[in-house]
Amino acid sequence: MNLRALTHILLAATMLLFALAAGAAEVIRFGYLELNKDPRYDEKKTFFRTLSRPFGQPFAGAEVALREARFVGQALGVSFDLVRARGADASALVAELDKLHAEGVRYFLIDAPGKVVAEVAAATRGRELLIFNVSAADDALRQAQCQAHLYHTIPNHGMQTDALAQFLVFKKWRNVLLLQGPLDDDKLIAAAFENSARRLGLKIVAKKDFLLSNDPRQRELGNVGLLTAGGDYDVVFVADSDGEFARSVPYDTVRPRPVVGAEGLVAEAWHWAWPRHGAPQLTGRFEKQAKRHMGSADWAAWIAVKAVVEAVVRTENAPFARLVAYLGGEEITIDGFKGNRLYFRDWDRQLRQPILIATHNAVIERAPIQGFLHQTNNMDTLGFDRRDSQCKP
Repeated sequence: MNLRALTHILLAATMLLFALAAGAAEVIRFGYLELNKDPRYDEKKTFFRTLSRPFGQPFAGAEVALREARFVGQALGVSFDLVRARGADASALVAELDKLHAEGVRYFLIDAPGKVVAEVAAATRGRELLIFNVSAADDALRQAQCQAHLYHTIPNHGMQTDALAQFLVFKKWRNVLLLQGPLDDDKLIAAAFENSARRLGLKIVAKKDFLLSNDPRQRELGNVGLLTAGGDYDVVFVADSDGEFARSVPYDTVRPRPVVGAEGLVAEAWHWAWPRHGAPQLTGRFEKQAKRHMGSADWAAWIAVKAVVEAVVRTENAPFARLVAYLGGEEITIDGFKGNRLYFRDWDRQLRQPILIATHNAVIERAPIQGFLHQTNNMDTLGFDRRDSQCKP
């Protein structure tokens, strides 16, 4: 037998062993819940690619994480699978969750607006499962609507506005003109920024409502020049959840001032231009999978799967209760490619993480910014600290 033939036989034997191992491996399944028609991904909105809008649905982030988990799973004798389920509303998603849970699925990612996430979490309280919120930034989900089994990998509004407020203090841009939109989400963002401003000593010199309307009687409410006229200010904060108004604000203010919030400079979990800590490699893998840039919700879906995989590996696939205890404890080390060890807060299940402050094509700063200190963990200067928490799961 020649060397070439022997090589082929050894290769075939190796592949057979891997196949047998995979066949015998325990399968750990993830459920991925999303709405049939999620208004946040309306193509008419995402077409403009404003900084306040997602690039697309984050399922691809979970797919990338699953692909990365293959090798560690083989070493442990487990494999990972991802099941995508859709529904028209919260009730339909709960029904899909029930089906998957009956089949043994214990880990769920949910990509839905905050109200839907709250309903699904409330309906599944007390059951042996975990839900990872990968796209709803509502502060209430970490406060009054929190649940013990609801984990958050996407930052909340308070974390984002705290990051921007730190940056404004650092730059000594302390006087802020706040422009607020008419949507409920706009008001949530504005309220979060007002809270951040109070805590960090920023002064909101004026708060003005904007409105995009075809009604000539309301035209002034959509006029950037009129809205930014009047008293002086250092910076304009725009609370605009869909970004249609915000994209017209930079370079159109009466005074030559920077714009932050929904446009100009934003605070996000992830930005494709982040150049450090292995981020370009992750971004490259995602772009190969999704054929687009990686955004915050994509990263949140990726890190949710990665967190569970890390817990499975480190506990050697322990029973559910022990695995959950490790996942939510301080021993776990989750690498989010942002330069810090990441783990979940035990009071509201929010993932501690740095926030990237960025423009369209560059990361300008990473928060928490140097000089903003906390008695135990500087990342807890972003969002709800233990003493601020209203969470009673």
